Amino acid sequence: MAVNIIMPKWGHTMTEGKITRWLKKEGDSVEKGEELFEVETEKITNIVEATASGILFQILVPAGNTAPVGEVVAILAEPGEELKRADVKAAAPQLAPEAESATAEPAVAAAESVSVEFVRATPAARRLAKQLGIDLHLVEGTGPDGRVTESDVTAYKEEKPPALKATPLAAEMARQFGIDLSTISGSGEGGKIVAEDVERAAAQKAAVEPSHVIPFAGMRKSIAENMHASLMNTAQLTAFTEVDVTEMIKFRDLMRKEYEKDEETRISFNDIFVLATSRALKRFPIMNSTLQENEIVLHPSVHIGIAVALPEGLMVPVLKDADKKGLLQIARETRELIRKARQGSISVDEVSGGTFTVTNLSMFNVDGFTPILRPPETGILGFCRIKKQPLIYNDEIAIRSVMNICLTFDHRVVDGAPASEFLQTVARYLEQPALILA
Repeated sequence: MAVNIIMPKWGHTMTEGKITRWLKKEGDSVEKGEELFEVETEKITNIVEATASGILFQILVPAGNTAPVGEVVAILAEPGEELKRADVKAAAPQLAPEAESATAEPAVAAAESVSVEFVRATPAARRLAKQLGIDLHLVEGTGPDGRVTESDVTAYKEEKPPALKATPLAAEMARQFGIDLSTISGSGEGGKIVAEDVERAAAQKAAVEPSHVIPFAGMRKSIAENMHASLMNTAQLTAFTEVDVTEMIKFRDLMRKEYEKDEETRISFNDIFVLATSRALKRFPIMNSTLQENEIVLHPSVHIGIAVALPEGLMVPVLKDADKKGLLQIARETRELIRKARQGSISVDEVSGGTFTVTNLSMFNVDGFTPILRPPETGILGFCRIKKQPLIYNDEIAIRSVMNICLTFDHRVVDGAPASEFLQTVARYLEQPALILA
Protein backbone atom coordinates (compact mmCIF):
# COMPACT_ATOMS: atom_id res chain seq x y z
CA MET A 1 0.00 0.00 0.00
CA ALA A 2 1.36 3.42 -0.99
CA VAL A 3 2.48 5.80 1.77
CA ASN A 4 2.50 9.59 1.43
CA ILE A 5 5.57 11.42 2.75
CA ILE A 6 4.56 14.88 3.96
CA MET A 7 6.35 18.07 4.92
CA PRO A 8 6.72 17.80 8.73
CA LYS A 9 6.02 20.59 11.21
CA TRP A 10 8.75 21.55 13.67
CA GLY A 11 7.44 24.03 16.22
CA HIS A 12 4.32 26.14 16.42
CA THR A 13 5.57 28.88 14.09
CA MET A 14 6.64 26.74 11.12
CA THR A 15 4.33 27.08 8.11
CA GLU A 16 6.54 25.81 5.28
CA GLY A 17 9.90 24.26 4.53
CA LYS A 18 12.33 24.27 1.61
CA ILE A 19 13.67 20.92 0.42
CA THR A 20 17.36 21.54 -0.16
CA ARG A 21 18.39 17.99 -1.03
CA TRP A 22 16.92 14.54 -1.62
CA LEU A 23 19.10 11.82 -0.12
CA LYS A 24 17.34 9.11 -2.16
CA LYS A 25 16.33 9.05 -5.81
CA GLU A 26 13.22 7.60 -7.41
CA GLY A 27 13.38 3.80 -7.53
CA ASP A 28 15.64 3.51 -4.47
CA SER A 29 14.73 1.17 -1.65
CA VAL A 30 13.95 2.99 1.60
CA GLU A 31 13.87 1.61 5.13
CA LYS A 32 11.75 3.10 7.90
CA GLY A 33 13.86 5.59 9.86
CA GLU A 34 16.34 6.05 7.00
CA GLU A 35 17.31 9.61 6.06
CA LEU A 36 15.18 10.71 3.13
CA PHE A 37 15.51 14.44 2.48
CA GLU A 38 16.86 17.67 3.96
CA VAL A 39 14.58 20.58 4.87
CA GLU A 40 15.55 24.19 5.48
CA THR A 41 13.24 26.48 7.46
CA GLU A 42 13.66 30.12 8.41
CA LYS A 43 15.42 29.09 11.60
CA ILE A 44 17.05 25.65 11.27
CA THR A 45 17.91 22.84 8.83
CA ASN A 46 16.86 19.26 9.60
CA ILE A 47 16.99 15.84 7.94
CA VAL A 48 13.66 14.04 7.54
CA GLU A 49 13.57 10.28 8.03
CA ALA A 50 11.23 7.90 6.22
CA THR A 51 8.05 7.07 8.13
CA ALA A 52 7.72 3.68 6.43
CA SER A 53 9.66 1.19 4.32
CA GLY A 54 9.22 0.74 0.58
CA ILE A 55 10.36 2.02 -2.81
CA LEU A 56 10.62 5.76 -3.44
CA PHE A 57 8.05 5.73 -6.25
CA GLN A 58 7.84 9.47 -6.98
CA ILE A 59 9.29 12.74 -5.73
CA LEU A 60 6.56 15.41 -5.94
CA VAL A 61 8.59 18.39 -4.65
CA PRO A 62 12.07 18.52 -6.20
CA ALA A 63 15.07 19.96 -4.36
CA GLY A 64 15.09 23.73 -4.28
CA ASN A 65 11.31 24.04 -3.90
CA THR A 66 9.21 25.04 -0.90
CA ALA A 67 6.18 23.14 0.39
CA PRO A 68 3.69 24.07 3.12
CA VAL A 69 3.47 21.96 6.26
CA GLY A 70 1.40 18.85 5.63
CA GLU A 71 1.82 18.80 1.84
CA VAL A 72 2.72 15.48 0.24
CA VAL A 73 6.29 15.73 -1.06
CA ALA A 74 6.88 12.11 -2.11
CA ILE A 75 5.20 8.73 -2.44
CA LEU A 76 6.51 5.40 -1.18
CA ALA A 77 5.21 2.20 -2.80
CA GLU A 78 5.50 -1.46 -1.95
CA PRO A 79 7.84 -3.51 -4.17
CA GLY A 80 5.99 -4.40 -7.37
CA GLU A 81 3.08 -2.06 -6.64
CA GLU A 82 1.85 -0.14 -9.71
CA LEU A 83 0.72 3.44 -9.12
CA LYS A 84 -0.28 6.36 -11.31
CA ARG A 85 2.25 9.18 -11.29
CA ALA A 86 1.00 12.51 -9.89
CA ASP A 87 1.73 16.04 -11.04
CA VAL A 88 5.13 17.26 -9.89
CA LYS A 89 5.87 20.77 -8.64
CA ALA A 90 8.10 22.64 -11.09
CA ALA A 91 11.73 22.24 -10.22
CA ALA A 92 13.61 25.31 -9.06
CA PRO A 93 16.06 26.67 -11.65
CA GLN A 94 19.56 25.40 -11.17
CA LEU A 95 22.61 27.62 -11.53
CA ALA A 96 24.62 26.79 -14.62
CA PRO A 97 28.29 26.10 -13.98
CA GLU A 98 30.72 28.78 -15.08
CA ALA A 99 32.11 28.38 -18.56
CA GLU A 100 35.62 27.03 -18.58
CA SER A 101 38.37 29.37 -19.57
CA ALA A 102 39.54 28.93 -23.16
CA THR A 103 43.11 28.79 -21.90
CA ALA A 104 42.46 26.22 -19.17
CA GLU A 105 44.54 23.07 -19.34
CA PRO A 106 42.55 19.84 -19.99
CA ALA A 107 43.83 18.28 -16.75
CA VAL A 108 42.54 21.23 -14.73
CA ALA A 109 39.14 21.15 -16.42
CA ALA A 110 38.81 17.46 -15.70
CA ALA A 111 39.64 17.98 -12.03
CA GLU A 112 36.96 20.65 -11.67
CA SER A 113 34.22 18.39 -13.02
CA VAL A 114 34.42 15.73 -10.31
CA SER A 115 31.00 14.90 -8.90
CA VAL A 116 30.41 14.38 -5.18
CA GLU A 117 28.46 11.33 -4.06
CA PHE A 118 26.20 11.28 -1.02
CA VAL A 119 27.80 9.50 1.95
CA ARG A 120 25.59 7.21 4.03
CA ALA A 121 26.17 8.22 7.67
CA THR A 122 24.30 8.43 10.95
CA PRO A 123 23.11 11.89 12.13
CA ALA A 124 25.57 11.72 15.04
CA ALA A 125 28.44 10.99 12.63
CA ARG A 126 27.45 13.95 10.44
CA ARG A 127 27.34 16.32 13.40
CA LEU A 128 30.73 15.16 14.71
CA ALA A 129 32.34 15.36 11.25
CA LYS A 130 30.98 18.88 10.84
CA GLN A 131 32.37 19.93 14.23
CA LEU A 132 35.81 18.46 13.46
CA GLY A 133 35.90 19.67 9.85
CA ILE A 134 36.25 16.12 8.49
CA ASP A 135 35.12 15.20 4.98
CA LEU A 136 32.89 12.13 5.33
CA HIS A 137 34.01 10.95 1.89
CA LEU A 138 37.40 10.15 3.47
CA VAL A 139 35.97 8.06 6.31
CA GLU A 140 35.47 4.31 5.90
CA GLY A 141 32.09 3.23 7.24
CA THR A 142 31.75 0.13 9.42
CA GLY A 143 28.01 0.37 10.08
CA PRO A 144 25.19 -1.50 8.31
CA ASP A 145 25.53 -1.27 4.50
CA GLY A 146 28.79 0.65 4.93
CA ARG A 147 27.17 3.54 6.81
CA VAL A 148 29.63 5.85 8.59
CA THR A 149 29.13 5.87 12.36
CA GLU A 150 30.25 8.29 15.04
CA SER A 151 33.00 5.87 16.11
CA ASP A 152 34.27 5.78 12.50
CA VAL A 153 34.68 9.56 12.53
CA THR A 154 36.42 9.44 15.91
CA ALA A 155 38.78 6.72 14.69
CA TYR A 156 39.61 8.70 11.55
CA LYS A 157 40.45 11.77 13.65
CA GLU A 158 42.77 9.79 15.90
CA GLU A 159 44.81 8.42 13.00
CA LYS A 160 48.05 10.36 12.80
CA PRO A 161 49.67 10.89 9.37
CA PRO A 162 53.44 10.42 9.15
CA ALA A 163 55.42 13.48 10.17
CA LEU A 164 56.68 15.67 7.34
CA LYS A 165 60.10 17.32 7.25
CA ALA A 166 59.73 21.08 6.86
CA THR A 167 61.41 24.17 8.22
CA PRO A 168 59.32 26.19 10.72
CA LEU A 169 59.06 29.05 8.20
CA ALA A 170 57.86 26.68 5.46
CA ALA A 171 55.27 25.16 7.78
CA GLU A 172 53.91 28.58 8.75
CA MET A 173 53.82 29.75 5.13
CA ALA A 174 51.91 26.60 4.14
CA ARG A 175 49.40 27.22 6.92
CA GLN A 176 48.81 30.81 5.79
CA PHE A 177 48.49 29.82 2.12
CA GLY A 178 46.20 26.89 2.95
CA ILE A 179 48.55 24.37 1.33
CA ASP A 180 48.85 20.73 2.42
CA LEU A 181 52.53 20.04 3.06
CA SER A 182 52.08 16.42 1.97
CA THR A 183 51.53 17.66 -1.61
CA ILE A 184 54.91 19.43 -1.76
CA SER A 185 58.24 17.86 -2.72
CA GLY A 186 61.07 19.20 -0.59
CA SER A 187 64.25 20.52 -2.20
CA GLY A 188 66.16 20.96 1.05
CA GLU A 189 68.65 18.62 2.67
CA GLY A 190 67.21 15.11 3.04
CA GLY A 191 64.06 16.14 1.18
CA LYS A 192 63.12 18.79 3.77
CA ILE A 193 60.51 21.30 2.60
CA VAL A 194 61.84 24.86 2.62
CA ALA A 195 60.20 28.25 2.09
CA GLU A 196 61.02 28.31 -1.63
CA ASP A 197 59.12 25.04 -2.12
CA VAL A 198 56.01 26.51 -0.49
CA GLU A 199 56.28 29.69 -2.59
CA ARG A 200 56.36 27.62 -5.79
CA ALA A 201 53.36 25.57 -4.65
CA ALA A 202 51.45 28.74 -3.77
CA ALA A 203 52.18 30.25 -7.20
CA GLN A 204 50.97 27.08 -8.94
CA LYS A 205 47.86 26.98 -6.80
CA ALA A 206 47.03 30.61 -7.59
CA ALA A 207 47.48 29.93 -11.32
CA VAL A 208 45.04 27.01 -11.54
CA GLU A 209 42.71 27.33 -8.56
CA PRO A 210 39.35 28.98 -9.31
CA SER A 211 37.87 31.59 -6.99
CA HIS A 212 36.23 30.10 -3.94
CA VAL A 213 32.47 30.62 -4.04
CA ILE A 214 30.23 30.37 -0.97
CA PRO A 215 26.58 29.76 -1.89
CA PHE A 216 24.42 32.61 -0.64
CA ALA A 217 21.70 30.32 0.64
CA GLY A 218 20.37 28.56 3.70
CA MET A 219 20.97 30.14 7.09
CA ARG A 220 23.31 32.79 5.67
CA LYS A 221 20.64 34.02 3.23
CA SER A 222 17.89 33.98 5.88
CA ILE A 223 20.06 36.03 8.23
CA ALA A 224 20.83 38.54 5.48
CA GLU A 225 17.19 38.95 4.52
CA ASN A 226 16.05 39.31 8.13
CA MET A 227 18.77 41.84 9.00
CA HIS A 228 18.11 43.91 5.88
CA ALA A 229 14.38 43.92 6.58
CA SER A 230 15.09 44.94 10.18
CA LEU A 231 17.11 47.97 9.11
CA MET A 232 14.59 48.95 6.43
CA ASN A 233 11.43 48.61 8.52
CA THR A 234 12.40 49.93 11.96
CA ALA A 235 13.72 53.18 13.41
CA GLN A 236 16.86 51.88 15.11
CA LEU A 237 18.95 53.90 17.51
CA THR A 238 21.92 52.67 19.56
CA ALA A 239 23.00 54.06 22.96
CA PHE A 240 26.32 53.22 24.63
CA THR A 241 27.53 53.36 28.23
CA GLU A 242 30.71 52.39 30.07
CA VAL A 243 30.37 50.12 33.08
CA ASP A 244 32.76 49.37 35.96
CA VAL A 245 32.38 45.57 36.22
CA THR A 246 35.06 44.90 38.83
CA GLU A 247 32.46 43.68 41.34
CA MET A 248 30.73 41.57 38.67
CA ILE A 249 33.99 39.72 38.04
CA LYS A 250 34.40 39.08 41.78
CA PHE A 251 30.81 37.83 41.88
CA ARG A 252 31.40 35.48 38.93
CA ASP A 253 34.58 34.12 40.54
CA LEU A 254 32.80 33.61 43.88
CA MET A 255 29.96 31.67 42.22
CA ARG A 256 32.38 29.48 40.30
CA LYS A 257 34.29 28.64 43.45
CA GLU A 258 31.09 27.89 45.37
CA TYR A 259 29.84 25.47 42.69
CA GLU A 260 33.16 24.18 41.34
CA LYS A 261 32.14 20.57 41.98
CA ASP A 262 28.96 20.94 39.93
CA GLU A 263 30.09 20.17 36.37
CA GLU A 264 26.75 21.29 34.91
CA THR A 265 26.96 24.71 36.55
CA ARG A 266 29.85 26.87 35.46
CA ILE A 267 28.76 30.48 35.74
CA SER A 268 29.85 32.67 32.83
CA PHE A 269 29.67 36.41 32.24
CA ASN A 270 26.96 35.70 29.69
CA ASP A 271 24.78 34.09 32.38
CA ILE A 272 25.11 37.22 34.52
CA PHE A 273 24.27 39.41 31.50
CA VAL A 274 21.08 37.41 30.95
CA LEU A 275 20.15 37.60 34.64
CA ALA A 276 20.71 41.36 34.84
CA THR A 277 18.84 42.00 31.59
CA SER A 278 15.84 39.86 32.55
CA ARG A 279 15.46 41.67 35.89
CA ALA A 280 15.80 45.11 34.31
CA LEU A 281 13.15 44.21 31.70
CA LYS A 282 10.65 43.56 34.51
CA ARG A 283 11.17 47.16 35.65
CA PHE A 284 10.80 48.53 32.11
CA PRO A 285 8.00 46.54 30.43
CA ILE A 286 8.08 48.74 27.32
CA MET A 287 11.49 47.26 26.50
CA ASN A 288 10.02 43.76 26.71
CA SER A 289 7.47 44.46 23.99
CA THR A 290 6.86 43.68 20.33
CA LEU A 291 5.26 45.87 17.68
CA GLN A 292 2.53 43.93 15.90
CA GLU A 293 0.77 45.94 13.18
CA ASN A 294 -0.95 48.81 15.05
CA GLU A 295 -0.39 47.47 18.56
CA ILE A 296 2.51 47.44 21.02
CA VAL A 297 2.24 44.17 22.94
CA LEU A 298 3.78 44.23 26.44
CA HIS A 299 4.74 40.66 27.34
CA PRO A 300 4.19 39.41 30.90
CA SER A 301 7.16 37.01 30.70
CA VAL A 302 10.73 37.62 29.57
CA HIS A 303 11.94 35.27 26.82
CA ILE A 304 15.55 36.20 26.07
CA GLY A 305 17.20 35.30 22.79
CA ILE A 306 20.91 34.47 23.15
CA ALA A 307 22.95 34.99 19.98
CA VAL A 308 25.21 31.99 19.20
CA ALA A 309 27.83 32.14 16.46
CA LEU A 310 27.97 29.04 14.23
CA PRO A 311 30.22 28.35 11.22
CA GLU A 312 27.25 28.77 8.86
CA GLY A 313 25.80 31.86 10.54
CA LEU A 314 24.13 33.20 13.66
CA MET A 315 21.46 31.32 15.59
CA VAL A 316 19.44 32.75 18.48
CA PRO A 317 18.10 30.13 20.93
CA VAL A 318 15.48 31.51 23.31
CA LEU A 319 15.64 31.08 27.09
CA LYS A 320 11.96 31.06 28.07
CA ASP A 321 10.76 32.73 31.30
CA ALA A 322 14.25 34.03 32.13
CA ASP A 323 12.74 36.48 34.65
CA LYS A 324 11.49 33.56 36.76
CA LYS A 325 14.83 31.73 36.93
CA GLY A 326 17.83 32.10 39.18
CA LEU A 327 21.42 32.35 38.04
CA LEU A 328 22.18 28.63 38.39
CA GLN A 329 19.14 27.61 36.35
CA ILE A 330 19.93 30.23 33.72
CA ALA A 331 23.48 28.87 33.46
CA ARG A 332 22.35 25.25 33.07
CA GLU A 333 19.58 25.92 30.54
CA THR A 334 21.62 28.40 28.51
CA ARG A 335 24.51 25.95 28.22
CA GLU A 336 22.11 23.25 27.03
CA LEU A 337 20.56 25.56 24.40
CA ILE A 338 23.99 26.54 23.11
CA ARG A 339 25.04 22.87 22.95
CA LYS A 340 21.96 21.98 20.91
CA ALA A 341 22.52 24.92 18.57
CA ARG A 342 26.12 23.90 17.88
CA GLN A 343 25.24 20.22 17.41
CA GLY A 344 22.34 21.00 15.09
CA SER A 345 19.78 19.30 17.34
CA ILE A 346 17.82 22.38 18.43
CA SER A 347 14.08 22.55 17.70
CA VAL A 348 12.12 25.37 16.07
CA ASP A 349 10.29 26.08 19.35
CA GLU A 350 13.66 26.63 21.04
CA VAL A 351 14.56 29.43 18.60
CA SER A 352 11.12 31.07 18.54
CA GLY A 353 9.10 33.40 20.73
CA GLY A 354 11.84 35.74 21.94
CA THR A 355 10.86 39.12 23.45
CA PHE A 356 14.39 40.59 23.80
CA THR A 357 17.89 39.57 22.65
CA VAL A 358 21.40 39.75 24.10
CA THR A 359 24.57 39.37 22.05
CA ASN A 360 27.91 38.93 23.79
CA LEU A 361 31.22 39.91 22.14
CA SER A 362 33.16 40.20 25.39
CA MET A 363 35.51 37.42 24.27
CA PHE A 364 36.75 39.58 21.35
CA ASN A 365 38.70 42.84 21.29
CA VAL A 366 35.57 44.85 20.53
CA ASP A 367 34.90 48.08 22.44
CA GLY A 368 31.66 49.03 20.72
CA PHE A 369 29.19 47.93 18.04
CA THR A 370 25.60 48.53 16.94
CA PRO A 371 23.51 45.35 17.34
CA ILE A 372 20.66 44.96 14.83
CA LEU A 373 17.14 44.39 16.12
CA ARG A 374 15.34 41.09 15.64
CA PRO A 375 11.82 42.22 14.65
CA PRO A 376 9.29 42.40 16.11
CA GLU A 377 11.38 42.84 19.29
CA THR A 378 11.91 46.36 20.65
CA GLY A 379 15.48 46.00 21.93
CA ILE A 380 18.78 44.14 21.80
CA LEU A 381 21.73 44.52 24.20
CA GLY A 382 25.34 44.07 23.09
CA PHE A 383 28.18 43.42 25.55
CA CYS A 384 31.79 44.31 24.65
CA ARG A 385 35.17 43.24 25.94
CA ILE A 386 36.31 43.74 29.53
CA LYS A 387 39.58 45.60 30.00
CA LYS A 388 41.48 47.16 32.86
CA GLN A 389 42.04 50.91 32.92
CA PRO A 390 42.55 53.72 35.47
CA LEU A 391 39.31 55.21 36.88
CA ILE A 392 38.33 57.62 39.62
CA TYR A 393 37.05 55.27 42.35
CA ASN A 394 36.23 56.55 45.86
CA ASP A 395 37.89 59.86 44.90
CA GLU A 396 41.13 58.10 44.07
CA ILE A 397 42.73 56.82 40.90
CA ALA A 398 42.44 53.04 40.76
CA ILE A 399 42.82 50.28 38.20
CA ARG A 400 39.35 48.89 37.52
CA SER A 401 37.78 46.46 35.05
CA VAL A 402 35.43 48.22 32.62
CA MET A 403 33.31 47.31 29.62
CA ASN A 404 30.93 49.03 27.22
CA ILE A 405 27.36 47.88 26.70
CA CYS A 406 25.30 48.89 23.67
CA LEU A 407 21.51 49.08 23.49
CA THR A 408 19.76 49.21 20.12
CA PHE A 409 16.07 50.00 20.38
CA ASP A 410 13.13 50.73 18.09
CA HIS A 411 12.46 54.45 18.38
CA ARG A 412 8.94 53.92 17.05
CA VAL A 413 8.09 52.04 20.25
CA VAL A 414 10.20 53.69 22.93
CA ASP A 415 11.82 57.11 23.31
CA GLY A 416 15.43 57.79 24.21
CA ALA A 417 14.82 58.67 27.88
CA PRO A 418 13.16 55.40 29.02
CA ALA A 419 15.54 53.38 26.86
CA SER A 420 18.50 55.13 28.51
CA GLU A 421 17.02 54.50 31.98
CA PHE A 422 16.79 50.81 31.14
CA LEU A 423 20.41 50.81 29.95
CA GLN A 424 21.54 52.54 33.15
CA THR A 425 19.65 49.98 35.24
CA VAL A 426 21.42 47.09 33.52
CA ALA A 427 24.73 48.92 34.08
CA ARG A 428 24.01 49.34 37.82
CA TYR A 429 23.18 45.64 38.11
CA LEU A 430 26.53 44.75 36.55
CA GLU A 431 28.39 47.27 38.75
CA GLN A 432 26.70 45.95 41.91
CA PRO A 433 25.30 42.43 41.31
CA ALA A 434 23.69 42.44 44.78
CA LEU A 435 21.12 44.93 43.45
CA ILE A 436 19.67 42.19 41.23
CA LEU A 437 18.34 40.52 44.36
CA ALA A 438 16.37 43.58 45.45
